[in-house]
Amino acid sequence: MKKQNKFLIAGFILSLFLAGVVSHYASSSPDGLEKVAGDIGFLESAKEHSNSDGVLADYGVKGIKNERLSTGAAGVIGVIATAGVSTGLFLVLRRKSGANK
Repeated sequence: MKKQNKFLIAGFILSLFLAGVVSHYASSSPDGLEKVAGDIGFLESAKEHSNSDGVLADYGVKGIKNERLSTGAAGVIGVIATAGVSTGLFLVLRRKSGANK
């Protein structure tokens, strides 16, 4: 196995670990936009977005009661989805640029 492949696999495994385990310990403080909305006073007028009932809404997986497991599963799903989309885009773009030569 190439050294580069080992590096990519190790990075992917580390990303899965961070998303699945460490993400539970992320800050529960509001993000910047939510903080400013609270400071200015328009947070109360906020409406739910159209995806608020989605499977991965609010950094968790709908249907999983354990908050830690739900957050970790959402993180792992996000890492896998991001890796899949980015790998697919890389392969498509690589083929197009290789065909032009």
